[in-house]
Amino acid sequence: MDRRARDTARVTISDLSRALSLTKGTVSRALNGYPDISEATRNRVIRAAQAMGYRPLSHAQAIKTGRSCSLGLVVELSQYDAHRPFLAEFLAGLTQAASAEGWTLTIATSESESDTIRIMRDLVRDRKADGFILQRVLWEDPRIAYLERENVPFICYGRPKNREGMSYFDVVSEAAMADAITWLTHLGHERIGYIGSAPDYAYSHARRDGYRAGLAAEGLPFDPALMTEGALSPDHAAAATRELLALETPPTAILCATDTLARGVYEVANTLGLKIGSELSVIGYDGAPEGQAMWPRLATFAVDNRQAGARLGEMFIARMQDPEAPATQGVIRATFTPGGSTGRPTLTSDQLARHLADLAAVTA
Repeated sequence: MDRRARDTARVTISDLSRALSLTKGTVSRALNGYPDISEATRNRVIRAAQAMGYRPLSHAQAIKTGRSCSLGLVVELSQYDAHRPFLAEFLAGLTQAASAEGWTLTIATSESESDTIRIMRDLVRDRKADGFILQRVLWEDPRIAYLERENVPFICYGRPKNREGMSYFDVVSEAAMADAITWLTHLGHERIGYIGSAPDYAYSHARRDGYRAGLAAEGLPFDPALMTEGALSPDHAAAATRELLALETPPTAILCATDTLARGVYEVANTLGLKIGSELSVIGYDGAPEGQAMWPRLATFAVDNRQAGARLGEMFIARMQDPEAPATQGVIRATFTPGGSTGRPTLTSDQLARHLADLAAVTA
């Protein structure tokens, strides 16, 4: 290579990776000072970068194209379920994908919907984010409307109402709800209640539709009295459970849109003296640690949020590298993890109603 070509050639993360026999992710994390990289490895990478004339890709591209090579993520803390069950694993996957390509992740928190829009605007204006990963997508999401209007790139973790031609990655939770119905009917349950989350969320529509599709597939009639939506907390779920169990023919099993809502079902069952797993079966969704701590252990559908974060990061960066490429869409399935919260019903619906009346009479 002549001197002029050598001077203009840009040394990349891949060049350092090959020279050092390290993965691109390790090299990137060493250069960005991540604490999980040893001091010896970090010093070795830095010395090699200096010797080879490496300059961070983000700086080079910022000069050429105005990009910062940074993914943006704004977490709204005011939401009821507030991301806590999945955020740590999701961020780990997202960070891993970004680091592997020499990108960074800019995370901000907001207190409200309007605050989120303002922060997004500021991050783009200050060149701290080239676009955004939208988690906890709403059915009709104002973030999407804003970003489309401003021509800011984004990708959704979820499937909103008007998703045709939109890039997204999601877990097909409707399939999980249908599978839950199949599981329960094969155990012998015929009256299955459903407690759904707020319809503002896109996932709420998918899970509700999955519940109804599961009933239809198993030849069970849909009874509107057995389905309630809008529950955002264990307290809301507890109130819904009391209403379901107060029916003349109560459900012998209850399917919940999240593990958090299943906590409310457990609370009411324990208060009434119902045995979970035999007199009342319960299934949740999320695979959250809280479900594994419940007794009996909650049957639930576990989601690989680390994989989801990694795929979203990879898909977003690929789109940025080829802006003319068509929208990319991908899905994965949740994994069912059985627990002691389900079993063959020891009581029919009519027997359960009488049993509840007897328990109420004892405690009156």
